[in-house]
Amino acid sequence: MSWFAMPAALSFAERFKRNFVEADRWMQLVDGLKITLWVSLLAVLLGIVLGVLLALMRLSRFKPLSFLAGMYIDIVRGTPVVVQLMIFYFVLLGPHTSLDKVYIGAIAFGCNSGAYVAEIVRAGILSVDHGQMEAGRSLGMTQVMTMRYVILPQAFKNILPALGNELIVLIKETSVLGYIGVVDLARAGEQIRARTLDAFMPLLAVALIYYVMVKLLSYLLQLLERRLRESDRR
Repeated sequence: MSWFAMPAALSFAERFKRNFVEADRWMQLVDGLKITLWVSLLAVLLGIVLGVLLALMRLSRFKPLSFLAGMYIDIVRGTPVVVQLMIFYFVLLGPHTSLDKVYIGAIAFGCNSGAYVAEIVRAGILSVDHGQMEAGRSLGMTQVMTMRYVILPQAFKNILPALGNELIVLIKETSVLGYIGVVDLARAGEQIRARTLDAFMPLLAVALIYYVMVKLLSYLLQLLERRLRESDRR
């Protein structure tokens, strides 16, 4: 029997113990999950801020601003996220700063997400009736105030499902953090697999954790959408 097949000869309980109980290997998944959640949180915050700014630039009547935002969005959406991650780590930030690789990863994913959020926000703003801007201006509000207090709140209600989907995609995309040496959830599962020579259980555990996170997030987003719909009826 080859050494590749050895783990398969063990019982389910023995394989479970070998993969998760021995040497407290389950803690590797917990620590990796913490990194995944932390990077995702930082990236989504950066992505929303950057996305709103880019959307406003795209809608600006000042052509150079609109052109720059359009170029950024086009380049980011046209290149793989893993390539962008390695450019940030090996070219832009890693060699020139002492910034931790976790935060470099968060910046890379945030900048990537910002391009997608920008198009979502832009579509949301355009979906709001143009008369809302005119109504705000007629009440003495400036264009900036009308955008902030009238247009953007309505736009965010319209784009909430799309933003939620972007957050779900972002969480799953962080699984490539291992390319720059960050031990996230996916990398932790790979390390367990390398030590136990059992691919099934570690990868199944990683997949289940991602699935639970996505389902929980989807449920919370559905609750939020329901609350917003109820508030609109009042």
